[in-house]
Parts: sequence; structure tokens; C-alpha cells
Amino acid sequence: MPSLSAVTTPALVLFFVISATSPGSALLVETQRDAAPGCEASGIPYTRTTLYFGLARPAGTITEKQWKAFVQQEVTLRFPQGFTTWEALGQWQGANGQISRERSKVLLLVHPDTPPVRDSIVSLISSYKRKFQQESVLWETAKVCAAF
Repeated sequence: MPSLSAVTTPALVLFFVISATSPGSALLVETQRDAAPGCEASGIPYTRTTLYFGLARPAGTITEKQWKAFVQQEVTLRFPQGFTTWEALGQWQGANGQISRERSKVLLLVHPDTPPVRDSIVSLISSYKRKFQQESVLWETAKVCAAF
């Protein structure tokens, strides 16, 4: 395992995201409750939403330039408070039994659970699907405790 100083920033961010969401981590994840009542004195209840954007489309692949423009024009517009993105490789089995693989981008948001934020997430997904001819965008959400 490389030393901490040898780990690049994106890998370090991904390590902390994976570590924070692993069983037994210090981050308290409440998936079945309306709030995260187990927050420590310094933690605040938030919602963590993770979105998975596939990069394949009927007309080829979404380029890095197109992704960056989408982030600047769509994601930053809706979530100027901040977010994290990273690359991923996805795999699934289609109805025909065939395994498919696809490069993806992952967007992580930590936000208050309010109707305007939920509307922004729905709007972002709709925009991506329309702009890049996507059938779906996978997303999941969980109640978390966070401190900034």
C-alpha cells in the first residue's frame, strides 16, 4: 500500500468516500429514519445522494469535454455549495442475459433534504438524460451525519 503522501488527491477523496461508507466507519448512516438522530454534538443531519451517469450513448461516448461542460453548466448551477465527482466502471446484466460494461461518472452530493434540493436533483437527471440520450441515471440516497 502506498504511503499517504504518495496517494493522489482523487484517489484520496475516493478512499475517504469508500472508507466513510464502509461498515464500522465513523460516519453514521441512517437509511430507515427520517433524520439522523445519532449525530454527534458536532455533526448535523444531512442527506447524501449519489448519482451514476453512464458515458455510453447511441451516438458514441460522452467525452471528457462534454462531461466538464455538463458539470459547469448544470451541476454547478444547481449545487454551487459543492459536490464531488469521480470516474467509475459499471457492469450490469441485461434482460437478454448479456453482461454490459460502461464507463461512468459518479456525483456525490451532501445536502439538506428539502423540496428545492430534491427538485434540483430530478431536474439534473432529466437534463442529462435529454442532453445525452440516456435511458436512465442510477441514484441512491441515505440519511447521514456530516460536519464541514
